[in-house]
Amino acid sequence: MGDKAILPPRPLKRSRLLIAAAGVIGVAIAVTVPTAPAGAAASTLGAAAAQSGRYFGTAISAGRLGDSQYTTIASREFNMVTAENEMKIDATEPNRGQFNFTNGDRVYNWAVQNGKRVRGHTLAWHGQQPGWMQSLSGSSLRQAMIDHINGVMAHYKGKIYAWDVVNEAFADGNSGGRRDSNLQRTGNDWIEVAFRTARAADPAAKLCYNDYNIDNWTWAKTQGVYNMVRDFKQRGVPIDCVGLQSHFNSGSPYNSNYRTTISSFAALGVDVQITELDIQGASPTTYAAVTNDCLAVPRCAGITVWGVRDQDSWRSGDTPLLFSGGNKKPAYDAVLNALNAANPNPDPTPTPTPTPTPTPTPVPDGCEATITTTNSWQGGFQSTVTVRAGNAPINGWTVRWTWPGGQSISSLWNGQHSVSGSSVTVRNAAYNGSIAAGGSTTFGFTANGTAATPTATCTSP
Repeated sequence: MGDKAILPPRPLKRSRLLIAAAGVIGVAIAVTVPTAPAGAAASTLGAAAAQSGRYFGTAISAGRLGDSQYTTIASREFNMVTAENEMKIDATEPNRGQFNFTNGDRVYNWAVQNGKRVRGHTLAWHGQQPGWMQSLSGSSLRQAMIDHINGVMAHYKGKIYAWDVVNEAFADGNSGGRRDSNLQRTGNDWIEVAFRTARAADPAAKLCYNDYNIDNWTWAKTQGVYNMVRDFKQRGVPIDCVGLQSHFNSGSPYNSNYRTTISSFAALGVDVQITELDIQGASPTTYAAVTNDCLAVPRCAGITVWGVRDQDSWRSGDTPLLFSGGNKKPAYDAVLNALNAANPNPDPTPTPTPTPTPTPTPVPDGCEATITTTNSWQGGFQSTVTVRAGNAPINGWTVRWTWPGGQSISSLWNGQHSVSGSSVTVRNAAYNGSIAAGGSTTFGFTANGTAATPTATCTSP
C-alpha cells in the first residue's frame, strides 16, 4: 500500500464579505418537503431527493442574491441551503462580543421565503477567524470559542436544521491525527467542548463534524475522524452527523469505497451529510455514483453541491458543478435520474448481529489476532482484526490467514497487506506497530464474498 496523494491546504473557498450593520432575522416560514405523486418522476433535484426522504441542497452567497439567473435556478432546484460564508466566524463576530448577522440573515430569509431549510456553517474552525480571535491562545481562546458558539446559536435557535459545529480539525497526510491549530493547542478536548456547548445552546439542531479528504475509507484521515466519532458515541458526547465535504479532483479522486465510508459512519449511529460536493470536470458517471452511494445508505440524509453554477464555484476553472450559466449539464441529468430511481421508502439499515468476542486468554509472549465480522451485505462484508500483545511489548507484527471460500479483500486500512492465492498477509502500518504489554491495536477491511472469520495467526519480530 503506497502513500495516498493528499491535496495541500486548500485556498479559501470564497472572497471575504464586508459587513456593515447587524441584521434582524426574518420571521421563520414553515417549510414543507415537496413530494412527487406516487410513480411520477420529479423534475427538480430537491423534489426528486424528497421522494426518498432526503434533501438536495446548494451553497448560497448573499452577494449573488441580486442575480436573477442564480436565484431562479436555486429556488427551483434545491430544498436545502447552506450559507457559503455568511455564518462563518469572521462574518458573524468581526469584533469580540459584537455579533453581526446582516448577511447571514439575508441568506436565511431568502431560503425560508423560498420554502427551504438551512444548514449552519460553521461554528468552530481554524480558518476564517477574525484577527482578534487569531491573536488569542489558551483559556482566552477557549472561552472565545464557547462564547461564539453560544452567541450565533442563540440568534438562530430553533431555525437551523443542522450545524457544522467543528470544521476541518484533522491533519492531512498519513498521521490520522488532529491538525496543529490554535484551537487544538487549547487542549485535546476542544472538539468535545464545542459539541457539548452547541447541544446546550440549541437542543433541536443536528450537530455535525465536517471535513474534507475523509471520503476514501482507507485513508488515515478518514480513520482518525471515524475513531473520534466512535469514541464520542461510546462516551455520550452529543454528535448527530458527519459531513463529508467531497471535493473530488485529480489529487483527491472519487473512490468506489466511498459507499463503505458512508455506511461505516452510519453504523456508528450518526447521519451522514454530503456537504460541499463538487467534482472536477463534472463527470456524469461520478456524480451518479456519489448520488447512488448516498441513496444506498438510509442514514445518508442528503447532498449539498458547493455552488449553483460553475461560475459561482470556488474552483470555477474545474467546471465542477451541475449548471453552466443557466444550462443544465449532463451531470445534472445523471443526478436527477439517480434520485428518481431511488426507492421511495428505503428500508432501515439492518443492525448487524455482532459476532461474539471471546474472552481473551493470556498470551504468554508474542501476539495474537482475532477477526470479527462487523457488517455484511449481499456479496460482501466488513471485518475488524484485533492484534493483542502478550506479556511483553512488541515492536512490529504480522497477521496471516487463509480464506475458506474464495473471498477477496477490496480495501484494507491501518495495515499493509499482500495476497498469494487464498492466503493473506497483513503487516503493521508505520504508526501502529508498537504495542505495550497486554495492549492491542486494530486494523480493518472490506471483502468480497460470503462473510467468513478464519483463524488468524500473529507473529512479532
